[in-house]
Amino acid sequence: MTENAQQQPTAPITELPTQYTPAEVEGTLYERWVEKGYFTADAKSDKPPYTIVIPPPNVTGSLHLGHAFQHTLMDALTRRKRMQGYEALWLPGMDHAGIATQNKVEQQLAEEGKSRHDLGREEFVERVWQWKEEYGGRILGQMRRLGDGVDWSRERFTMDEGLSKAVLTIFKRLYEDELIYRAERIINWCPRCLTAISDIEVEYQEDAGELVSIRYGEGEDSLVVATTRAETMLGDTAVAVHPDDERYKHLIGKQIKLPLTDRTIPVVADTHVDPEFGTGAVKVTPAHDPNDFEIGRRHDLPSLTIMDEHGVITVHGPFLGLDRFEARSTVVGALKEQGRIVAEKRPYMHSVGHCSRCKTTVEPRLSMQWWVKVGPLAKAAGDAVRDGRVKIHPEDMSKRYFDWVDNMHDWCISRQLWWGHRIPIWYGPDGEVVCVGPDEEPPTGEGWTQDSDVLDTWFSSGLWPFSTLGWPEQTEDLRKFYPTDVLLTGHDIIFFWVARMMMFGLYAMDGEVPFHTIALTGLVRDEFGKKMSKSNPNAVDPLVWMDAYGSDAVRFTLANGANPGADVPIGEDWVKASRNFTNKIWNATRFALMNGATVEGPLPEASQMSATDRWILSRLNTTVAQVDAYYDDYQFAKLADALYHFAWDEVFDWYVELSKTTFFAGGEQARVSGRVLGEVLDVTLRLLHPVIPFVTDALWTTLTGGESLVIGEWPADSGFRDKDAELEIELVQRVVTEVRRFRKDQGLKDGQKVPARLELDGTALAPHEAAIRQLLRLQPEGEGFAATATLPVAGATVALDLSGTIDVVAERKRLAKDLAAAEKEKAQANAKLGNEAFLAKAPDNVVDKIRGRLAKADEDIARIKAQLDRLPQQ
Repeated sequence: MTENAQQQPTAPITELPTQYTPAEVEGTLYERWVEKGYFTADAKSDKPPYTIVIPPPNVTGSLHLGHAFQHTLMDALTRRKRMQGYEALWLPGMDHAGIATQNKVEQQLAEEGKSRHDLGREEFVERVWQWKEEYGGRILGQMRRLGDGVDWSRERFTMDEGLSKAVLTIFKRLYEDELIYRAERIINWCPRCLTAISDIEVEYQEDAGELVSIRYGEGEDSLVVATTRAETMLGDTAVAVHPDDERYKHLIGKQIKLPLTDRTIPVVADTHVDPEFGTGAVKVTPAHDPNDFEIGRRHDLPSLTIMDEHGVITVHGPFLGLDRFEARSTVVGALKEQGRIVAEKRPYMHSVGHCSRCKTTVEPRLSMQWWVKVGPLAKAAGDAVRDGRVKIHPEDMSKRYFDWVDNMHDWCISRQLWWGHRIPIWYGPDGEVVCVGPDEEPPTGEGWTQDSDVLDTWFSSGLWPFSTLGWPEQTEDLRKFYPTDVLLTGHDIIFFWVARMMMFGLYAMDGEVPFHTIALTGLVRDEFGKKMSKSNPNAVDPLVWMDAYGSDAVRFTLANGANPGADVPIGEDWVKASRNFTNKIWNATRFALMNGATVEGPLPEASQMSATDRWILSRLNTTVAQVDAYYDDYQFAKLADALYHFAWDEVFDWYVELSKTTFFAGGEQARVSGRVLGEVLDVTLRLLHPVIPFVTDALWTTLTGGESLVIGEWPADSGFRDKDAELEIELVQRVVTEVRRFRKDQGLKDGQKVPARLELDGTALAPHEAAIRQLLRLQPEGEGFAATATLPVAGATVALDLSGTIDVVAERKRLAKDLAAAEKEKAQANAKLGNEAFLAKAPDNVVDKIRGRLAKADEDIARIKAQLDRLPQQ
């Protein structure tokens, strides 16, 4: 346990407002935490470090439930470590979000009737910086609302001066190590954003398209190909067949006429072609398909680009100037006129890539771009997990990680944007290419120009774990806080971000990993398990729930659903339930303070305590051990559940209720129990604090007079266990639970008092008679007492006089009717299950349902008969 007496700078307060109002507590309390510097980490400290860098939200973004979910978990981890005596750093920051931010400003300009080209590059970039200062970073203020204990003094931005230097440094190092190169390859092109995007920024969805089969060539020398993009045939430079396909062996090496053009193209043999798929012949368009590009390289085929950056056809002829989708239908129409369409299938559902930012259909396009050679980098990233230097949690997510890093393609890092880190390559008038580092002057003179592209946003965010700590300089922060401890993020960006950081961290930091643990979470969904989307509409603004129920309620709901790697369903009713929990904590603490709960002085000796006192302290230590184990295993849902049931059920219900008679009686035993209750509340509030920081800090400072739980001590398991006391209180709980169930079955109101005789002598229950009577509203037996119902339970007997409380005749009649219905249900279920013909035909789920009905009927019959047996005989 904690030594509370050493942490009391002021006398505790014994009164609280009658009602907890989060809005009156949270904002003021958070600002106090920040002003006191509780979240500011000290690089000179001799405490062991604990570091988490926040997955940087986009500068365009605002707090959504996914952010709130992950931030709650990261905050809980760092708050606990801070309380455990670590120098805890949770580093905040934002990503410049190249495409998304440029789109925002271009939309703003469009409303003014302008484009970025009207401003020019320098003026446009300045305009983006102005937008960032005015509109960007809304999420940072919202993080305060949530209670994020981040070190605001170390806030970073992917385009601030220090991080920009880091980007230039690693680019030049990779370039000189021949791990960055420029080449013409197929990329994913967004005709709306007018830039290349990476594979992981393409979202695939089932679209209704058209599959057309087209005959190339004439007579016996013809073959049929099928395509969903008929317009790309204008760029075909071959037809490919499998070398062993007997149907086409006579055509391999021959030229065939390409319809709608004046060109002939060869038939090539390539093992990539699946002879079992379709006709076994495929059209080859090297400039507009990644697989075709590879076939083209193997066979030295020309690559014909037939569209511009807007997706408009550039081939001279009748299709010139048509949008790609207009061209598709027009090309099919022209082929029909020539009798070239062999078959059509529409709608044809197939997977189509879309830009994750603007949802435009992506166009594969041959383009000169900058690339990272990922082979050696990806191998190092895979080895770091395989040899145990980095743990992935949950472990079964490792397979997804390996599937990615073991099969990673070279990474296209250039983007055709103006907002971002401009590629530090300069081209000279005579074909010179110079890479300029951060401390180097670019070449000057006539004819020298800088590459116009910027780097992929994920390039700079891939440096995040070490660039935010000052790299490439060897700063105190870098020495103290790197490598970081935990990367907590969604499993959906394991490819976007996690693998990038692993590759760059190991490369830049001489083989030192960027983090020791990757804790992957699921996605937040609505209460029915559906993905949240603004278009559904089932998206929820967490700020609305915070306003209504308090930030702690939102946080606890999110933590309570956080099973490792699994998606998190959340609904407003669950937030309401968490609000009720925070209210319960408040009201129970208020009651405790009004009834002598204190943290002053040492705990009494066990011999001075009642069995109830020893029981709750034993359960408290068990809970401390459980919560620690769950934290270490990133089992947030389990730790939240354990805390909820311990606090609500065991402390606020059972212990407080069992102790009321002691508190009301006063005296030495009340003083002892008051000290025990104070200890239990103190430790319980500490355990709850990382997840629900606001209400716990407000209550703890009131209870203890301490400065703040943010800098409080994390509780330790003292080892105290009392199994005898636990067994004794379990007997009390059995008696109370059984009698409460009987009262409910008889329709007695909760507050209705009933005369009763308790035969407890010779059992461990005897010392608890007053508490049992208090909890069950049982009056002492008086004159004329008649035991009309007798309940044997836990080795004792509870005799109740129900005369005058219920109409026994009416109750027996009601129960007899219920019993008859249950027996009829049982007979019907047995009849069906005994019918062999029915069982032979009925689906398994129907049979299982009937078996469930039979089991339920048996339970009902047993319950009703027990109720009848307990009723007085007439």
